Amino acid sequence: MARLIDKKCKLCRREGMKLFLKGQRCFADKCALSRRDYPPGVHAQKRIKVTDYGVHLREKQKLKRIYGVMERQFRIYFKSAERMKGNTGENLLSLLERRLDNVVLTSGFALSRNHARQMVNHGHFSVNGRQVDVSSFRVRAGDEVSVGGREKTKKMVSEAIEVNKSQTVPDWLDVKSDEMKTTVVGIPRREHVPHPVQEQLVIELCSK
Repeated sequence: MARLIDKKCKLCRREGMKLFLKGQRCFADKCALSRRDYPPGVHAQKRIKVTDYGVHLREKQKLKRIYGVMERQFRIYFKSAERMKGNTGENLLSLLERRLDNVVLTSGFALSRNHARQMVNHGHFSVNGRQVDVSSFRVRAGDEVSVGGREKTKKMVSEAIEVNKSQTVPDWLDVKSDEMKTTVVGIPRREHVPHPVQEQLVIELCSK
């Protein structure tokens, strides 16, 4: 399975914003972006005129890196969003939000997106009582995501819940932290996406 292996802080610096790829650690004082708020690389601080294509590309790369998907998988999401009724950009964001690893992270059951993806891939979560080990699994309204019965798993999730207790959970998820389960009560809309992404620029680029 292909995955992003670049250093997380470099990705944030390249996009010029916090992508929160390390979860709550991104709020620490040692955040690389707060100390070096310029792109990585030898010539990063040179003034380079950004083209219209460059602006569109950066938005797409930002969206891919936030959700941890590669180019081929991202294209599949885009094609699916095109076939759906309604606004393609909003459909794309909704599909990405409904990934199982994102649901686990948004529910506060993991410390970071990579942590959520790892736990899902190792079979620590079930959907409607059935174990799922595919991080890109798409949840639907009415689905119940629960933690596996292993004590080691419950301990990891309990620690993550404690760290993320100040995290705001969107209303399309009904999280029961004491029972370590989440119910998908609806489909995420644009206002539920917390990331400052201009999805229209992404759609314009992918439509060419």
